[in-house]
Amino acid sequence: MTVCGLVLAAGGSLRLGEAKQLLAYRGRTLLDATLDMARACAFDDKLVMLGGSAAEVRDRVDLSGFRIVDNPGFSTGCGSSVSAAIPHIRADAVVLLLGDQPGIDPADVRRLIEAPAPIAICSYADGLGHPFLFRRETFTALSALHGDKAVWKLLHSGAFPVTEVPAAGPVPVDVDTREDYERLLAGERR
Repeated sequence: MTVCGLVLAAGGSLRLGEAKQLLAYRGRTLLDATLDMARACAFDDKLVMLGGSAAEVRDRVDLSGFRIVDNPGFSTGCGSSVSAAIPHIRADAVVLLLGDQPGIDPADVRRLIEAPAPIAICSYADGLGHPFLFRRETFTALSALHGDKAVWKLLHSGAFPVTEVPAAGPVPVDVDTREDYERLLAGERR
């Protein structure tokens, strides 16, 4: 089975008020750290979705090894990035990674890929969270997504069997607010 790693980094960072992809993190940018984590997962193919601050991201982030897909509808929510990416995915499955969540463990991604169901999601000590895996039979449904939390709605719709894959610790921080960013810098997982 071939797997594509899809990094969702098209958001406009409305809640944060600045391009979160470009926030300083470990001497580089937040998105650089996430892309490095995705590279460590040894995907067969890698895509990164850009939208908000795309020109600045192209100038400041190392996008090598990733195919770039622009999402002109990024302001309508994360679902638009997923649906815009589907025509570009040639692999048998896709793993969705958030561009503002660098703390994912590549070992958790490997366990997701081994899950037998059409959809797999990480089950952390404090709840379900990214990354998610979707096999090809879900791609038609993914291509119809729109709005925020659309992927979660698909997961909970009952349309496909979902496997919860155990992952160590709490859900890794995903940066939506200044407080999230401060927690990430402080080393907290959630």
